[in-house]
Amino acid sequence: MADETLRNRKGPKVKHDKSPKVDKIQKSEAAGKSGSDSEKENGPARVVATVIETVSTESDVNAAKANLQNTNPAKIIKDAKARAQRRAWSYHLALAFVTLLSFATRVYRISEPAQVVFDEVHFGKFASYYLRRQYYFDVHPPLGKLLLAATGWLAGYDGHFLFDKIGNDYVENNVPYVALRLTPATAGALIIPTVFLTLKEMGMSVAGATFAALLLVFDNALIAQSRLILLDSMLTFFAILSVYTWVKFYKQRHRAFSAPWWFWLSMTGVALALTTGVKMVGLFTVACIGIAVLFDLWELLDIRRGLSMRQVGRHFAARALCLIFLPIAIYLSFFYIHFAVLINSGPGDAFHTPAFQAELKGSSMNVGTPAIPYHANITFKNRDLKVYLHSHVDKYPLRYEDGRISSEGQQVTGYPHRDANNFWTLLPAEPELAGSHAEYEPTDEEKRKNLRYLKHGDHVRLHHPKTDSYLITHDVASPLTPTHMEMTTVKEDVALKRYNETLWKVLLLEEDDETSQAKVRARRGHLKLVNVHHKVAVHTHKGVLPPWGFGQQEINGNKNTKEPKNIWFIDEVQHPRIVNGTEIEDEPEKKEEKKDEKRLSFLQKFFELQSVMISANAGLVKPHPYSSTPITWPFVLRGISFWETKEGLRQIYLLGNPIIWWPAIVGTFMYLAMWVLDRIFLRRGVDDFRPPVRRWWDRSIGFLFLAWALHWLPFFLFERKLFLHHYLPSFIFSVMTAALVFEFIGRIAGEDGAKVDFRTPIAVWMKSQGGPIYWGLLGLALGAAVWSFYYFAPLTYGLGFESVEAIRAHKWLTSWDLQHA
Repeated sequence: MADETLRNRKGPKVKHDKSPKVDKIQKSEAAGKSGSDSEKENGPARVVATVIETVSTESDVNAAKANLQNTNPAKIIKDAKARAQRRAWSYHLALAFVTLLSFATRVYRISEPAQVVFDEVHFGKFASYYLRRQYYFDVHPPLGKLLLAATGWLAGYDGHFLFDKIGNDYVENNVPYVALRLTPATAGALIIPTVFLTLKEMGMSVAGATFAALLLVFDNALIAQSRLILLDSMLTFFAILSVYTWVKFYKQRHRAFSAPWWFWLSMTGVALALTTGVKMVGLFTVACIGIAVLFDLWELLDIRRGLSMRQVGRHFAARALCLIFLPIAIYLSFFYIHFAVLINSGPGDAFHTPAFQAELKGSSMNVGTPAIPYHANITFKNRDLKVYLHSHVDKYPLRYEDGRISSEGQQVTGYPHRDANNFWTLLPAEPELAGSHAEYEPTDEEKRKNLRYLKHGDHVRLHHPKTDSYLITHDVASPLTPTHMEMTTVKEDVALKRYNETLWKVLLLEEDDETSQAKVRARRGHLKLVNVHHKVAVHTHKGVLPPWGFGQQEINGNKNTKEPKNIWFIDEVQHPRIVNGTEIEDEPEKKEEKKDEKRLSFLQKFFELQSVMISANAGLVKPHPYSSTPITWPFVLRGISFWETKEGLRQIYLLGNPIIWWPAIVGTFMYLAMWVLDRIFLRRGVDDFRPPVRRWWDRSIGFLFLAWALHWLPFFLFERKLFLHHYLPSFIFSVMTAALVFEFIGRIAGEDGAKVDFRTPIAVWMKSQGGPIYWGLLGLALGAAVWSFYYFAPLTYGLGFESVEAIRAHKWLTSWDLQHA
């Protein structure tokens, strides 16, 4: 019975004109012919065929045929051109309207407050460092901050202000903050016309595209994020621009390898580079376009397209050139400029290897970096966690809280401050006890100086002078990490019996060659200490020991010798021949070595910075009072307090316009539900949409849905702290998706939706598909959105409130942690 009911829903079949010319056009479209082939079939007959194809029912087809028999095809073309011209003018006027409104809402009172707000403390500071040419480190790529610095330079700013604290006054410090804020404001304002143009290219009506654009014009979160010295508006604009350029390119698919085809393909690559150049999450946009490219190539591979494998190969090569190699080249150029500008030592030095730091003018790596002689007292400092390898007389407890047993040996810990207990005496391995690995032939320099220097690959012993014991590891579980070995020290008598367990191999990270005889230098070379007997590396982590360990960090033996937290460097050196960080009578040798030093190439610096950026970004796990989880973002369950002052009860609170955000996510999931139902009906033989409608449905709304998902779902995998503003690109795609669904339901898939083609003229839609209802709902939705924008504007612009009760009235949800409420 259910199957019979479904079959009855099919309705009458539509008979199309099967004239040879029309049949030829349909076959041409199915085969996906190139633009040159399609152009040969332009003319009156094609217009007639197109008109017949776009009508809905059998009676419409017959009426169209009868009407066309008595009509001059030339007049049809003329009328069609006139309608197209009027439609183009309406698009232009609507575009100008939404663009002006967008700029007006973003720059309104942009000078308020005249104080540092939220993350302006970071991005304003970074712009100042560019103008000072001092090296800094940030987890984001440099493009956005370079644009801010360029704006400051054009405004005559010299970088004298460092944006140290939220609330610092701009006017008192003579900072051109309005000019700096105008850069992200301009990017934020350009999002709206770009969205409008994208929807227009997807076939949306003037009314629908304007409606979607206005929803974004009046979103409080987009406005608040665009008005400050932040990166997100630039990131979002470039992401939307990437989608727009891809849509423009895709519409040129029947004119393959033409000038417009190459232009829009190249512009897509440029836009992707700009997106990733602002923030690493721009890779989500790259993934979105990448999936679209794969679908595009899959269609081209279809034998029905009539393309040879050589032609398919040309298509692949063109996309690889413009969407892989071109963006990579542009992305690299941002870092080339970054390194070219930041030539002086600065606060970001410590994140890098000594070799990287040595490239910077004024770096401490260029002074006080002596080669390490044996029998010197030295300290080891962890590269990532900045703690010293430390020991003291206190012992590990016999039994830990979990019941495990220790060796009751002397504690070896990580200590964050300089201390006498951090020093270790560097001793060479003795050949008669350590074997052939300890054999050594001094160099001419060492013979002349009567010194032996520590080199890459040496086997050494580390003696702790304060407790007269030797560093050792053994097969006992460490206190906090049972899978790692306990690190302890033993006295001379035990050390002699377990000699091999006291031997450590020194490995410089900068040296790949095992036979290298490179000297180890203080603060200049990163190294690992690997136990010769147990093959574990000296390791630390953020875990702190219980009170018996004085809250110091655990040190243990790690079997995974490649972990970053195994990396140390020698910080302090005490030796009779070394004074103030310089070896006595070493000046000639220093000059000679300076001449032979290798400089890092651009790519070496680039890859090092990328590695540090990724590692630091993943490490942003420190709790923040306004962090939130991705599942809460579409529903606006939490905002972010940017700035507040008790004077006038003013505050800036990042909060999405709930009257826009809530329907947007509903519309987005409505698309998913409709898509699933359509596929189920198709499996049962019910075709609710003709193939042209379904193609448009999948290629437009489906693409935007994919963009929404790819810019949101990956955040669920992040361990770092996240905030509402991370959802803004997804929110825009959600609004675009919901607007297209709304138009589809209201103007395209009306009461006879199973037979209505999306190319039906607007006049037919309005007469037959409930135009007044569509316009009424559109006006109601837009009116509610504008009212909500106005209601929450005091939180967006920091306008202030008359009373605490007024603030509480704006707290629709208890999770909105507004100030003064």
